[in-house]
Amino acid sequence: MSLLFQIFICSLTGVTGNQVFYFIGLENSTPTIGCALTNILPALTFILAALFRQESVGIKKTSGQAKLLGTVVCVGGAMLLSFYHGHMINIGESSIHWNYADSTGNSSTDKKSNLVLGSLFIMASAVSWAIWFTVQAKVSLKFPAPYTCTLLMCFMGSIECVVIGIGANHKVSEWSLRSPGRLAAVLYAGIVCSALAFSLTSWSIQRKGALYVSVFSPLLLVIVAAMSWALLHEKIYVGTAVGSILIVAGLYAVLWGKDKELKEEIEETEVTKLGN
Repeated sequence: MSLLFQIFICSLTGVTGNQVFYFIGLENSTPTIGCALTNILPALTFILAALFRQESVGIKKTSGQAKLLGTVVCVGGAMLLSFYHGHMINIGESSIHWNYADSTGNSSTDKKSNLVLGSLFIMASAVSWAIWFTVQAKVSLKFPAPYTCTLLMCFMGSIECVVIGIGANHKVSEWSLRSPGRLAAVLYAGIVCSALAFSLTSWSIQRKGALYVSVFSPLLLVIVAAMSWALLHEKIYVGTAVGSILIVAGLYAVLWGKDKELKEEIEETEVTKLGN
């Protein structure tokens, strides 16, 4: 029962809270703000993991300094990539183009947005996501079965989201999947973004811990920038290039710190065995 309750908390935070808060926040803000604010995830996860003693800060050690500095650089690079453009870098145009994006990206909507409310919801999504990382790390210790855990978590989350969806929208037409685009989006979100993503992330947390996995999230901005240039003919700016370099540098610093910390723990264990 204790384990099922922890998986239920994972479903509330990772599946329901994270996605519902994010979609509401995105509806009331912009994609740029949405991408930027989600990159506070490594910092939030680092704080929670330290509070729950899943990560040792070890600020006096080189490994601890590398993890802390890498996290700050990673988040800073993500913010720079999102909010600063600078001069355009002329690297030519991609030979690949997604024509479908032209028909969907140019349609304007007259919705009223609330940037403050949207930003708060996106930050709430990041907090929910960070809580899921830390709780999932504890679940993985007691129940090292990431695929079964994902099944239970997504099953609980789907029930929670259905209840919220019915409460928020009673129109039957809004639940229709007759549109090919809507059907493809739902299948992709369910199969790739939920089932596959949660399984791989849970497995990675089980192997390497919450902070190690969360620090990869800013790579999303680098991948999106590259795909936007390739598929949507968007331009590459100085801010994009410098931000991408900082993200990779910060990621490397955290990974180096984690590797050094692991070696130090092994050395301390060997010394303790020799002393006994």
